[in-house]
Amino acid sequence: MTRPRVRLDLWVLVGLAVVVSALPLVVRSGYLLGMLNFIGLNAIAAMGLTLLMGYAGQVSLGQAAFFGLGAYTSGILTATYGWNPWLAMGAAVLLSGCVALLIGVPIFRLSGLLLAMATLGFGIIVYYVLVNWSSLTGGPSGLTGIPPLALGGFRFDQDSRFFSLVWALLLLLLALALNVTESRIGRALRAIHGGELAAQTAGVNTTWLKLQVFVVSALYTAVAGSLYAHYLTFINPSPFGFGYSIELLVMVVLGGLRSLWGALLGAGAVTVLVELLRTVTPRLMGRTQAEYEIILFGLLLMGFMIFMPRGLAGLARRA
Repeated sequence: MTRPRVRLDLWVLVGLAVVVSALPLVVRSGYLLGMLNFIGLNAIAAMGLTLLMGYAGQVSLGQAAFFGLGAYTSGILTATYGWNPWLAMGAAVLLSGCVALLIGVPIFRLSGLLLAMATLGFGIIVYYVLVNWSSLTGGPSGLTGIPPLALGGFRFDQDSRFFSLVWALLLLLLALALNVTESRIGRALRAIHGGELAAQTAGVNTTWLKLQVFVVSALYTAVAGSLYAHYLTFINPSPFGFGYSIELLVMVVLGGLRSLWGALLGAGAVTVLVELLRTVTPRLMGRTQAEYEIILFGLLLMGFMIFMPRGLAGLARRA
């Protein structure tokens, strides 16, 4: 990336920070703030997948598992064992990173379709553990009593307060990710995406680097999952299934595979589309929301891959 492009990213980041700081003073609707909160959570998770898929070229269909691990670890430690929410959040992120490291060692011997299937299998295993280990997770009934995050006496238990927290973390994580993509590691990741054999010939340790970015993507997703648990203060396994992994994939493709800004744009677009489907589905008899989501996401993936391969971020940059 050229230096003017870096300056542009910096100015956009500063401008976004100014807008985010002013929004709670302008937007009073709890519904709109709630939507913005979910967009922020989804954007953090989508950024992790963008680093893995858009920069390193490795497809993962199991990101929902790390989202669930982050949410349930934080929820169980606080609701069941009385941990401080911030310590529980740190433990949730650490556990997700360790799990990613353990499973990444064997699965990154695979590539292409086999790698995607391996991550899919991991996601299914985690989902069924969450459903069936009722004594720990609460099973299908869910886990209640999760406390909101707090700083001293200030509790992030309102939409406006949580908005400030989640978007501040999002901007921080976005700045860190942009810094990584502009470093030597970022150039090596792009080399792997362009051609793994050529990258190896140039001296890049491709196996270790792919494992590193897989762990980082898991950390980002676990942060989003932990925030999700403390935002809702109740979780059940249904949001952590294969469907959410597909949603994240669609966010990355719609936003633009090789753009961290695209993760934010894609998260916003998909979150709004899912909410619109939730509103319209009861009027469309004979089908569930999940069925319409599959159709819509399939059409969007095909359309964007064929006609807009650079996604919404490509449109924004041309504008």
